[in-house]
Amino acid sequence: MLKAGQAAPMFVLPDADMESIDIAQFHGKNHVILFFYPRDDTPGCTLEATDFSDHEDEFARHDCTILGISRDDCIKHAEFRDKHGISVRLLSDAEGAACKQYGVWQAREVDGVTKYGIVRSTFVIDKHGVVRLALYGVNAKGHALEMLRAVKEFNS
Repeated sequence: MLKAGQAAPMFVLPDADMESIDIAQFHGKNHVILFFYPRDDTPGCTLEATDFSDHEDEFARHDCTILGISRDDCIKHAEFRDKHGISVRLLSDAEGAACKQYGVWQAREVDGVTKYGIVRSTFVIDKHGVVRLALYGVNAKGHALEMLRAVKEFNS
């Protein structure tokens, strides 16, 4: 699991429109809010993605780019985005490489069986590529506003 002060792992992933997004492209320009979520079109994930979208302009005023990541493919991301009016970019980590780099792909016991999945997590990465905040197991409700408050604090 990552901690504040560590260099953010680099990755290149496709978004819902199948355009490659290289996290390094934001270095020196924007802070990045990176939120990992389990699955498109589930209640908690929809709430989180729409909340971040609703506040995207406020994040932009603080030089923040918001990126959501799950293991769903680009087509599912596009359907999810279009169905719910999500404006933040959704990246597909179908192979799970970024999930593993960020420590969000974790095992849990379900009815005596070990299952792997994404733990809802958020990372605030500064313009220098350093993790400023690493939160694992977050609650979707109200999370976007919590992250906006955090960004305002470290921007002041």
